[in-house]
Amino acid sequence: MKSEVNQFLNYLRVVRHASPHTLRNYESDLSQFLFFLTPPGAQPPDLVEVTHLLIREFVAHLHDQKLERSSIARKLAAIRSFFKFAVREGMVPRNPARLVATPKLPKRIPSVMSAEDLNTFLDGVVAAPPPESSRKRPESAEQNRLLVKRDRAILELLYASGLRVSELTGLNLQDMDRKELMLRVRGKGNKERIVPYGSKAEQAMQAYDPVRDSILLRAKGRGDLRAVFLNHFGTRLTQRSVARILKKYARLFNINWDLHPHSLRHAFATHLLTDGADLRAIQELLGHSSLSTTQRYTHASIRQLLEVYDKAHPRA
Repeated sequence: MKSEVNQFLNYLRVVRHASPHTLRNYESDLSQFLFFLTPPGAQPPDLVEVTHLLIREFVAHLHDQKLERSSIARKLAAIRSFFKFAVREGMVPRNPARLVATPKLPKRIPSVMSAEDLNTFLDGVVAAPPPESSRKRPESAEQNRLLVKRDRAILELLYASGLRVSELTGLNLQDMDRKELMLRVRGKGNKERIVPYGSKAEQAMQAYDPVRDSILLRAKGRGDLRAVFLNHFGTRLTQRSVARILKKYARLFNINWDLHPHSLRHAFATHLLTDGADLRAIQELLGHSSLSTTQRYTHASIRQLLEVYDKAHPRA
């Protein structure tokens, strides 16, 4: 069965152009399933020996481990996709995972900041004080003042374009048309789309340009010349680093929002919808393959309108 799993992972990598993050998840989930099916000292079972009953036992085992329903659903989806591939390749006659029900997940409506709150937050990033540790070291404080301009450009671009954080960190200089204010973005499945961004984000990018040049100069030829956003070593910024940057400013401003990079994507979509943008257009901008995924923002927009109504209407 190990051989078939490796073939499936190679198919995802070469044919489906799955992201490294997606590949890691599939490999982890299928390895866990394989480990469950293989008692100590035994060989992994043949693929045809895996029945829906064995898969149900695995799901029950995950429940016993107190795993979140969303995590169980993801692992079951990985198994289902693997067997779908195996059926198509003639390895097994049918997909046993189709007979196993997916755990029911609660419907979550994304929480979205108001446009006013978000504008105040973004405008305040420039005036953010340096961290306590950097105040004791002048050279560290100067570096932090420079990186604030990079951070502002990151946050402005996330909100202006609705990019996923992986799309932002994957941006190269050649993907940006600074004259027309357009981005060429590679999304899930390596699908390419064109996304506009606004003048505020471009102003922040212009302020970041000399900072990027300075970072590359200090890197002394070891920096990443292609990447748009760099860390202080001159290499491409990671998704985790972007999340930390956002959390840092949330702490500095002492705000109670649960801020993460996807929050700005949610805000992008909801604010467009609130101001009358077409749902299909938002779907294209976000790079969603299904309209139903985009429709979640309809519920967020309605909820926001109800909150405004409850606060403002004298008879609410």
